Amino acid sequence: MDEIGVIGAGGEGLAVVAHLSSTGHRVRLCTRNPQRVTGIRDGGEIRATGELAGTFPVAQVTADPAELAQRCRAVVIAAITTAYPEIAASLAPHLTADHVIVLFSGKLCGSAEFAAALSGAGAPEVDVVETDALFAARPDGDDGVRVLGTKRWNLVSGATPGAVERSAPVVREWFPWLETATNLVHRGLTDFGAVAHAPIALANLGTIDRGEELLFYLDGVSDRTVALLREVEREFREVATAYGAALMPMPEVLDRYYGCTTTSLLDAMRSAAPYKTILAPGSLDHRFLHEDIASTLVPLEALADKAGVATPMVGSIINVMSTLSGKSFRRSGRTLERLGWADLDHAEIRRALNPGRTAGARTAPPAPGSVAAAV
Repeated sequence: MDEIGVIGAGGEGLAVVAHLSSTGHRVRLCTRNPQRVTGIRDGGEIRATGELAGTFPVAQVTADPAELAQRCRAVVIAAITTAYPEIAASLAPHLTADHVIVLFSGKLCGSAEFAAALSGAGAPEVDVVETDALFAARPDGDDGVRVLGTKRWNLVSGATPGAVERSAPVVREWFPWLETATNLVHRGLTDFGAVAHAPIALANLGTIDRGEELLFYLDGVSDRTVALLREVEREFREVATAYGAALMPMPEVLDRYYGCTTTSLLDAMRSAAPYKTILAPGSLDHRFLHEDIASTLVPLEALADKAGVATPMVGSIINVMSTLSGKSFRRSGRTLERLGWADLDHAEIRRALNPGRTAGARTAPPAPGSVAAAV
């Protein structure tokens, strides 16, 4: 693919732009607010500091998704997941069957939601694949990005088996350390942030509400906090099993991400280099908390209900966060209707996720360095 378009000029989007440009790709950036990146737009390059350092060319900054789609067959969506329906609607009239959509990060079943939104907006069938947010990064002025850390292992999956077969290799060419997930639920629930963000924030509610500075993963965690995380992780694992996937323990996930101590989850968090400087959000009304609730916990609870799996901790977090934020996440979040699965039962969703696999088959987590079976 000659050119890659990136939609989203937050820290993740800018880090994706810098990484792809640093590896020799011609990259165009689309953002609804180009004024935030005037230095990149006017200078034709992005300045990266931190783990990725250098100055790298950027072919264009535009606010027009039609122009981006016209010039780029591969389009990376590195925007907040709750904006997926809006972004899909803006892209749909301009896509052809040759386009590939890559989501950073999809959260749980993001590519299914995005593909359904494209279809509902009249787009031709295009490949939609996803991975996790691979960079801990922050915008740096109007011309740069500071990359605090890079996840050196993760999974890739997609909306359909064909999309994975055709387009996952493209993403793995950009990021060779990615492995193909067992299925879409496996990829979406292998997400430490979705396990950790909301429980840690709620455990530090008073500190966050008072606006006090807090190192989120260092000062914000204790043995009691970790007990909450372990229970959320257990519910994640049971739902994954119900849909034909097995999750590795979260300390091992963190070790693969960043290289850290795996003796306990608390030790893993405290030894992960990028986590040593990350501050708590300024309020509970924060982007990543809304993403985790709306785009992971809400669909997880719905899929669990289909499978007859109890998720009381996840349900409690949704209830509390909905009350504190004044938002009904179960209505506004990633519902089964948005995934196109509302009329399917558990067995039908499982078959859609695992075509060709027997109903009772179990899947072990991939071994280090291996490539798991495609969806």
